[in-house]
Amino acid sequence: MDSAPIANVTLDDPFYYLHHFHEVLIWVASRHGDLLNDDELAFVAAFAELPRPSRALLVRMVTRKGEHFRADKLLYPEIGDAVSAAAPLIDHGWLDPAPTLDLPTLFRLFTKAELRPLLREPLAAAGVPASARKADWLEALSELEDVYQAPSDTPVYHLTLMPLCDRFRLMFFGNLYQDWSEFVLSDLGTFQYEPVSFSQGVRPFQSRRDVDAYLHLNACRDRFQAGDALEEVEAALPPAPESPWARERWDRLCFKLAREWERAGELERAGALYRDCRHPGARGRQLRVLERREQYDAALTLAREADQAPESEAERQQLRRLLPRLHRKLGLPRPTPAAPARPQVLHLSLPPAASVEQAAALALATPEAPVHYVENSLLPGLFGLLFWDAIFAPVPGAFFHPFQSGPADLHHPEFRHRRRAEFDAGFQTLADGEHRARILACYREKFGRLSPFVHWGRLSEALLEQALDCLPADHLAMCFERLLADIAANRAGLPDLIQFWPAQRRYRMVEVKGPGDRLQDNQRRWLDFFIARDLPVAVCQVTWQ
Repeated sequence: MDSAPIANVTLDDPFYYLHHFHEVLIWVASRHGDLLNDDELAFVAAFAELPRPSRALLVRMVTRKGEHFRADKLLYPEIGDAVSAAAPLIDHGWLDPAPTLDLPTLFRLFTKAELRPLLREPLAAAGVPASARKADWLEALSELEDVYQAPSDTPVYHLTLMPLCDRFRLMFFGNLYQDWSEFVLSDLGTFQYEPVSFSQGVRPFQSRRDVDAYLHLNACRDRFQAGDALEEVEAALPPAPESPWARERWDRLCFKLAREWERAGELERAGALYRDCRHPGARGRQLRVLERREQYDAALTLAREADQAPESEAERQQLRRLLPRLHRKLGLPRPTPAAPARPQVLHLSLPPAASVEQAAALALATPEAPVHYVENSLLPGLFGLLFWDAIFAPVPGAFFHPFQSGPADLHHPEFRHRRRAEFDAGFQTLADGEHRARILACYREKFGRLSPFVHWGRLSEALLEQALDCLPADHLAMCFERLLADIAANRAGLPDLIQFWPAQRRYRMVEVKGPGDRLQDNQRRWLDFFIARDLPVAVCQVTWQ
């Protein structure tokens, strides 16, 4: 497997950002060349032939916010005169030197003093005094559909390449939430990524249709987030994509749309979307919709089907509540309920404090039994350190570029199976008692590198040592098996505190609840798990004095 070709570029080089952009073009052309059309391939070739100031100016604009830029604000010492550097970009059609501007863009680019001569007549016609605030000008003129040219003495450039650059960025990162700043943050050491090897054939998109589907879905998601009418967003949705990579995003957007229809009382539309959606929890929401529409027979049929193979512990928990209710509404014999788990309950009366968890930790701690506020950091952190090699194994479909904090298939049902040998080796260290040395060695070697499980700021070496002294290996194995069973759901909901008795090599986990606070469903599931396996856990009820 070949390693990532991303070069280490010092930020002392004034053209560091240009080197980064070139690396992305090389990466995309080498791994996705067959997915690029003639215009995109022509851009890659033509860009390399431009004078360096022109290339640098283009990259500066690509990495800035927006698509419109004032020439007099493009001030970069290493580039020099922006107007001269822009000329070749204009010749290629990558910059429009005289774009028409809508009002929000015009107001973003120019000051009130600069706008006054340009807008004198429209403002007078609208009856807005020149002394009014700039925001009042914009509000008064916003109903007009006029477009404007920039003042003649201040050139404005419109970057026409953003769709193309977004396509390249997507093909490099495999997503659109990461951007060019990843290079700089990595160079600065702000983010440290685990080095992973890549095979030439491993890539997030296998066809141009996959890329187009992702971009189409992203445009729909942007419209949804911008508050466009739900029916318009839903109408713009493409059919469910064949690519698993795009289908996951399609399901996620459908789920969000359905939730909004449900909140709006449009239950039939919500149910139709849930029915076609594979997003976790969609079947549970469909059951709620059927119940709200009083379609109890259909709800019971679907609930019994789900009860045969629940998709998660969360769905099983929902069914335990729903099935008796449906039986009652249909006049059927009520199923025998399972006995609820009863955790040990501690009661504390404390002076009011900003953090109920920290207050409880101080009250419960003794010199012989320290208490740590760990919440969802300790057990997942121990898991991430023990199974570091498994998590970052270079299996196909996991890593596509050097800026991933974890594998792309982390929540895939086959995540563990694809790394069976690595996970088996980790669990074997728990059986052999070698896990302590392995976890501490990984902590020292990998400290600071991004991981989906390890939050370095919450884990000290002293805390890890104390935890490994007091947490039996078989208890860790049981918790780690549950984490692997449903990573997305089970990384959260863990108890707030852990108390150690180092001399006795034992521990207790404590979930803290303040006045009026109730256990969340994911917390109840972890408590049920601990109690069923006789793992020490308690709920601490705090009242304020």
